[in-house]
Amino acid sequence: MNIVKPLPETFRWDFKYFQRHPLQTLFVVVVLAIRYFFAVFFIYGFWHKLVKEWMWTDVMKRHFEQRLSEIPADSFQAAYLQHFAIPFYVPIAYVVTIGELIIGLGLIFGVATRANAAFGLFMLLNFAAGAFYNVWIVILSAMAILMMFFPTGHWLGFDKRLSERYPNSFWFK
Repeated sequence: MNIVKPLPETFRWDFKYFQRHPLQTLFVVVVLAIRYFFAVFFIYGFWHKLVKEWMWTDVMKRHFEQRLSEIPADSFQAAYLQHFAIPFYVPIAYVVTIGELIIGLGLIFGVATRANAAFGLFMLLNFAAGAFYNVWIVILSAMAILMMFFPTGHWLGFDKRLSERYPNSFWFK
C-alpha cells in the first residue's frame, strides 16, 4: 500500500486562504514588508550616491580615507581599505551604486529576489569589511538571509511566472 501525502498548500492572495492559514499569511506579509524595507534601503543608497556624484568624483575615496584615519592601523578593515577599497575606489563606486539600484529594483518587482538578497548581503559584508558598520549592518544582513531562504518573489512579484517559464534557472527559484 502506497500512502501519498498531499503537498502543503502554496500561498495565494485569496481571502479563503487567509482564513484557513492566518499565521502563514501574517508571516508572508511580514517577510514581504522586510523585503520592501530592504529594497528602499538600497534604492535610497543608489539615489544618495547618484546625486552626490560618487561614480564620477573622488567622494568615495575621501570616505574611505576618512574612515581609514579613524580605525586601528593594524586591523583587517584598515588593510581592506588600504589594499583594496582605496586603490579601486572608481570601479567600487560604480559596482556599489549600480548594484544598489539593481538590488532595489529586483526586490521591488520580485525578480531574482533570492539572488538580489544574496548580492545585498555581499555588499553589506563589504561595507562592514571597510569599517562602515553599525547595528543596521547586522539587522540588514539578517533580513538578507531571511529573503534568501523564502520565495518572496513567488508570493508577490515576477519570480513565480519566470520560474514557470524558465524552470531550470536558479535565478527565479
